[in-house]
Amino acid sequence: MKHQALDQLRTVANVNQDHMRAPMSRRDRLLRWAEVLEQFPNRHLSTLHQTEYQSEAGREIMRADNSPITVAFKDPVLRAAGMENDTYGEAKRFFELTDRELHKVICYCHFGATVNAATAARHIRSFATEGKRSMFERFRTTFLE
Repeated sequence: MKHQALDQLRTVANVNQDHMRAPMSRRDRLLRWAEVLEQFPNRHLSTLHQTEYQSEAGREIMRADNSPITVAFKDPVLRAAGMENDTYGEAKRFFELTDRELHKVICYCHFGATVNAATAARHIRSFATEGKRSMFERFRTTFLE
């Protein structure tokens, strides 16, 4: 069997990727991200500078090479589940995180230039195990952030 990249297959066939996406709950996606980070717990990952001071549009496109988000994007399971790139905005959308939650994982102001993978995983795991958000939390997320 000859293996070909998806782009190569598209030149000779109509490729429908909709069936390839494995449905994962928010909790499953977050736990998978934490597991991927925990594979190399002492790894130093890049943070994003001053996410809280960026405009919403600016935050959406923020990214850094070798960030916790990049680690998630490189995981084939998360990509198959629908993660499209390694930007702040995509992580927020895909993992269904608030700006406040993502800020705790990725921002320079908490960790400096790098964050330990195990530390990022611990924060991410806490979001997955919090359970359902209260009505107040959903209200705050919807209207105040």
